[in-house]
Amino acid sequence: MAKGIFPIEKLERIDTPFYYYDTELLRQTLRTINAEAGKHEGFCVHYAIKANANPKILRFIREAGLGVDCVSGGEIEASLKAGFSPSKIVFAGVGKSDWEINIGLDNDIFCFNVESIPELEVINELAGQKGKVARVAFRLNPNVGAHTHANITTGLAENKFGIAMRDMMSVIEEAAGMKNIKVVGLHFHIGSQILDMGDFEALCNRVNELQNELERHRIIMEHINVGGGLGVDYQHPNRVPVPDFKAYFDTYAKKLKLRPGQTLHFELGRAVVAQCGSLITRTLYIKQGAIKQFAIVDAGFPDLIRPALYQAYHKIENITSEEPTQTYDVVGPICESTDVFAKQIDLNQCRRGDLLAIRSAGAYGEIMASQYNCRRLPQGYMSDEI
Repeated sequence: MAKGIFPIEKLERIDTPFYYYDTELLRQTLRTINAEAGKHEGFCVHYAIKANANPKILRFIREAGLGVDCVSGGEIEASLKAGFSPSKIVFAGVGKSDWEINIGLDNDIFCFNVESIPELEVINELAGQKGKVARVAFRLNPNVGAHTHANITTGLAENKFGIAMRDMMSVIEEAAGMKNIKVVGLHFHIGSQILDMGDFEALCNRVNELQNELERHRIIMEHINVGGGLGVDYQHPNRVPVPDFKAYFDTYAKKLKLRPGQTLHFELGRAVVAQCGSLITRTLYIKQGAIKQFAIVDAGFPDLIRPALYQAYHKIENITSEEPTQTYDVVGPICESTDVFAKQIDLNQCRRGDLLAIRSAGAYGEIMASQYNCRRLPQGYMSDEI
């Protein structure tokens, strides 16, 4: 049971729904990342800010020494406000607007991950207007599948992301003729919530092939960026609170053939913050339907959209009840049939006012919340501040 990790009396005084972050677990996760990545020379970890941009979360991550991976101008601004060095910021995204590119140029960020020739041409033009040279890495689409949800697979040829492998040399040659562009690396990302290390091995094999081809043209990149994608155990957040970073980094250390002096960059998001966060919601009513029993709570899909969007599983616990279990559909107040967090799950008997914890919600929870139905955005609280 997880009841012991929640300060129930303190949580009961806070208006629900809200996000609760276990700061000690976040610290432990960051320590593990640094320890495992630090075993391998040249490994650099960037936090994918799209997973969670809560300023308090960002402070912990910055203090741990990680860089940051951004996919919008707003994320660059949030990173700078949180104190991240521009020299540790990478900027990805298939559709960068001019104002977003200019933010990156004005702050001399480490690298733009470029996804098309038209984008490269715009970055060259805007950099030229400022008298600057933009550092870029080409995001290549390796056509490597990942064992994950179809909506978060990004490395297949059919996806919108990256430059086709067959176009790699022509893009590099075109960039060589642009005076305001400096090519510093290659970038890849095959998807998210990946638990099968074989997927990452397949990416390593593809990168090795590409590096061999580049060497035949006497080209060696300074940096290789393999994105992120490491998943978490949504089924057992108490048993596996920290993802298997050792297996993840060791896979790349053993399978990826880096050239002397090359650095290897990672963009981890979900794996950093998912397990430390829970959505705390209060039970409003217990409704006995014709064939089901419903626990109706005050959180809805505007507060945590993953179950509605991806049919994602989150473990749910009644953290205020010790009574025998009953079976419930846990549903929210939104007048749409997709507003369901879980169906036919066993919870300690629920009564009006009980607090439920929807676990593993630190990634793509608070950051994806909306004000649909004119609802208030959920607040986020750190365990060491309440």
